[in-house]
Amino acid sequence: MKNYPEVYLRIWKAVKMVGKGRVATYGQIASLCNLKGHARLVGYALHNLPKNSGVPWHRIVNSKGMISLPEQTGGYERQRVLLEREGIQLINGRINLDKYGAGSRRERRNGKRTAAAGGNHTR
Repeated sequence: MKNYPEVYLRIWKAVKMVGKGRVATYGQIASLCNLKGHARLVGYALHNLPKNSGVPWHRIVNSKGMISLPEQTGGYERQRVLLEREGIQLINGRINLDKYGAGSRRERRNGKRTAAAGGNHTR
């Protein structure tokens, strides 16, 4: 197996904590990994995921609640389909982060702790 940088392993572990039907932003994952300001590094780590890793890469979106992959690519369509299968709606290409965001106000109001909210549970 290929040797991956330790920072990638930390990022992948944080992404695994984002629950089904929820999304987190690249910046939220970076902050969880003590990499504040390095959201792009999260993108690089997800781009380099090994096949069949089990890491739910599709649950990570940009700070606007949008899929970052170009719309005309198969990757964009795959991510959109995976999100919709989990019940996440995209309206005009955007996800309502208040509704679907891990650590959103709605989730905190219901007493759930998640990766993005600083929870420490793993899947």
